[in-house]
Amino acid sequence: MTAEIIFRILGFILFGIIGWMAGTTWAGTSALNAFSLRYILPSTAVGAVLGAIAAPWFTTRPAAGIRRAIREVTAAQLLAGGIGLILGLLIAALLALPLSYLPSPFRSILPTIMAIVFGYLGITVMVLRHREFFALFRRRAPGPEDDETALEVKDRAREDVLLLDTSVIIDGRIADIAQTGFIRAPMSVPRFVLAELQYIADSPDSLRRNRGRRGLEMLNRMQKDASVPVRIIDLDVEGVRQVDAKLVQLARQLSCPIITNDYNLNRVAALQGVQVLNVNELSNAVKSVVLPGEAMTVRVIQEGKEVGQGIGYLEDGTMVVIENGRRYMDSDIDVTVTKVLQTNAGRMIFAAPSR
Repeated sequence: MTAEIIFRILGFILFGIIGWMAGTTWAGTSALNAFSLRYILPSTAVGAVLGAIAAPWFTTRPAAGIRRAIREVTAAQLLAGGIGLILGLLIAALLALPLSYLPSPFRSILPTIMAIVFGYLGITVMVLRHREFFALFRRRAPGPEDDETALEVKDRAREDVLLLDTSVIIDGRIADIAQTGFIRAPMSVPRFVLAELQYIADSPDSLRRNRGRRGLEMLNRMQKDASVPVRIIDLDVEGVRQVDAKLVQLARQLSCPIITNDYNLNRVAALQGVQVLNVNELSNAVKSVVLPGEAMTVRVIQEGKEVGQGIGYLEDGTMVVIENGRRYMDSDIDVTVTKVLQTNAGRMIFAAPSR
């Protein structure tokens, strides 16, 4: 029997008793007779039905909402909120003494208002700035061999963790990025992400199966070759089924970024205040800058959508659309850049043959 059913039964009994008492009050007597039952029975029935319907809204539903809210808050934020509440109430207690000399009714109302206001301010300030406050106690005095800046960098590198999602592991470019040494923080793969990779690798569809196996191979490669640790963590998020939603909630709890190349996950995480490191955005950022008027050599490998167009690619994968380049198919030609277009999919270069 679930808690909601138990509370519905209790509400049925409790409100039924209240309805019985209300019926006896309306009838003017507690004796059971034909006259009093006309008041007692309807009021008892109405009270019992209302109690069975409304009981969860006063018991299990608010409790479930509180549990969800607490689950999304990290332990550090809970501790900071408790400290902030205590500090706020101490300030309100100090103000209560001078406020008690005010004329009535201010001396009885204002201390309560001050306790509520400063308690709320204390919780809000400490929760929003808990990292800075806790960092004050973690720092040690710099010794002769290091300065304060170096200590802050070491503390940050020790605390930061990067969460990897399924798509970026399957993509594989994160393995090359990690091997170059640009990533200095440990990378973590939640157990539910690994389970999704295994599920994809066991898929009956050959394409999905190959993607899943590639992801497992990339993860194995990163564990062996990456310059930073790649760990499998057993942390999970209760009450959430979708892997992306779990990843976002876990990132909020750990206050750490997510590495992905999933556009939708990027947007959802950004809306919830989670930092996202998008591999596609990194790829676009490190591509070479090309300006109109520059000359380059491109190999035409396919036809374009428009008549006479040819398509080529730079070494970094940037597409080059060459006007009247179809006749140079499968050959290298010198072109002059006419326009550079930045799209959501990446950068496109439009050019014309130099000769």
